[in-house]
Amino acid sequence: MDIQRLTYAELARRLERPAAQASSDFDLIPGLKSLPEEALRPAAVLVPLRQGPDGLQVVLTRRSRHLRHHPGQIAFPGGKIDDDDGGSAAAAALREAEEEIGLSAAETDILGTLAPHHTVTRFRVTPIVARIPADFVGVPEEGEVEEIFEVPLSFLLDPANLQIQSRVWQGTERRYYVIPYGPYYVWGATARMLKGFADHLGVA
Repeated sequence: MDIQRLTYAELARRLERPAAQASSDFDLIPGLKSLPEEALRPAAVLVPLRQGPDGLQVVLTRRSRHLRHHPGQIAFPGGKIDDDDGGSAAAAALREAEEEIGLSAAETDILGTLAPHHTVTRFRVTPIVARIPADFVGVPEEGEVEEIFEVPLSFLLDPANLQIQSRVWQGTERRYYVIPYGPYYVWGATARMLKGFADHLGVA
């Protein structure tokens, strides 16, 4: 598949396929399993896609280095599904994207949903893939988002750019996916969800 020539219509068609089994932060740790569904808190992220001159671009954020949780990490806009979201992952993802990067829900077209991802922090995260305006200019939420930037979708979904690295965490070696891009280090849950995106599209 030529990701650089992927159209929104083709992407939406492929996203109509049933989502695969949920992924987990524990996928690469032998002997460890994700928590049961009932022990996980529901959350959602938006995977915003903007049409650029050389194909689709993915909008990502760098979290503020002053945050208590995941400071400085690369992430999709998103967060917990609140009561006001009516249990809807899409509603939560759109609300969080508006708060974090100034993306208007009225100008966002949801294309489909990817398989959920279970995090080590006990969240069940549902990625919502969406088309956003080609002329979108992000406005970072003060205090939470340090930077908004873009990476070509073709780069993020290319298996040649996906690495597996490891570190010792709480006395145990933890292996995780990484997608380095220039000065940016996409890793952990974000990298794993991007791998799930590639798998869903059948990128080889």
